[in-house]
Amino acid sequence: MQTPASRISASQVSHAAAHARVARKLGPTSRGALKWAQRFGADLLCVRHRLSADGATRYTTVELLVDSAPVAARATREVGLRIGVLERDLQAAARAAGARWDPAAKLWRISKREALRMKLGSRIVEES
Repeated sequence: MQTPASRISASQVSHAAAHARVARKLGPTSRGALKWAQRFGADLLCVRHRLSADGATRYTTVELLVDSAPVAARATREVGLRIGVLERDLQAAARAAGARWDPAAKLWRISKREALRMKLGSRIVEES
């Protein structure tokens, strides 16, 4: 007798499993994941049990670590912000976001990314 799963192609199963609801996520040392830990070793990050939409099929998936490499530090472009002397709340917000006061230029120094995130693009001072 043919089971319903045997009539489904491998690509259909992987597609169905990818869109199935995660019922349980197990760490590599959890009960229920130990046989997978024996099979995949230290590369195993987690095991997930997923259920099909109708709940009739359980899929077991594993997450494996396949590569690791150092990330090159991204150069962050720092810009100057013009914030008024009496704008204490804005100064505090900028300081909380990592800005620092540059007394020589009389500007607040902050990464351009953070300045734009704070919607302070109009206050960026172009320096030569």
